[in-house]
Amino acid sequence: MHDVLVMAVVALLGALAVGLPGAVVLRLLHRKSITINVCVLLAVTVLAVGAGVVAVAQAMFLSEHDLKVLLIVLGISGAVGLGLGLWLGRRLAREAVWAEDARATERQLVAWVSHDLRTPLAGMRAMAEALEDGIVEDPATVAEYHSRIRTETDRMAGLVDDLFELSRINAGALRLSLATVRLGDVVSDAVSSAEPVAATRRIRVVASADGWPTVQASEPELSRVVANLLRNAIHYTPSDGTITVTGGRDGDEGWLAVADTCGGIAESDLPRVFDVAYRGSAARTPSQHGGGGLGLAIVRGLVEAHGGRVAVQNVSDGCRFVVRLPLS
Repeated sequence: MHDVLVMAVVALLGALAVGLPGAVVLRLLHRKSITINVCVLLAVTVLAVGAGVVAVAQAMFLSEHDLKVLLIVLGISGAVGLGLGLWLGRRLAREAVWAEDARATERQLVAWVSHDLRTPLAGMRAMAEALEDGIVEDPATVAEYHSRIRTETDRMAGLVDDLFELSRINAGALRLSLATVRLGDVVSDAVSSAEPVAATRRIRVVASADGWPTVQASEPELSRVVANLLRNAIHYTPSDGTITVTGGRDGDEGWLAVADTCGGIAESDLPRVFDVAYRGSAARTPSQHGGGGLGLAIVRGLVEAHGGRVAVQNVSDGCRFVVRLPLS
């Protein structure tokens, strides 16, 4: 029992001889990257164990051969541990950067949405108070106020709906019921819904009559993808412009393209088009008051949830969004 206690004390002293300076080093590195901290932590741990083992081996008068074998085993274990630490540190660093980017995006999103809600709410409150106090009595003006209140209510409801959809995508709570879907039928329904809005601004929406593939998708989410692309095209296309919807097959993928005559997107902005709260730049011709900037972010999230991909490119007089999905 006495020998065991002696060996324990010797091992402790050997480990402390490395561990205490290592703790000081870690303290000095607390503002450095996660990868460096993880690697130093593992190195200190391995060296502390090695120091304790060497101290005990010296006290036990192990042979030089046995001590060499022990050190080789420790060296290999330490190298493997450091390699794993390097990989883990880089992974944690990437996740930390992603988390910080996500928090920054959330803060930006809250700021954008707060502005988008505050402005129409203030207008609706002013109109409601005017109607309530009898300040506005002219039938035409009263009807106009009612119409504007309803329009702003619908707009805010759509914004809240977009936020809910985006939160489902980001939280991984989106559950798709995949089935065989005729892409042409989805496009036809979306175009029929979008045409009245486009007609008010003298914008033509033209869809191919044939060539549409059958894809593996969830019809409600796919309908939302097409509707968002059409709404985005209508928003940025100037009056008397044209929106063209085409589709086809390419290998084992089906594709859908929505092309508009918006005037194009600045090359520097193309990589940001699908970011949350992105609303375009002066390179595009804005039409009416913008939405929450969530439509294209939702498009990307829904398409990727289907195992597909979406991209955008400039064409001669506008831009072209292309969605690719697995064929049925």
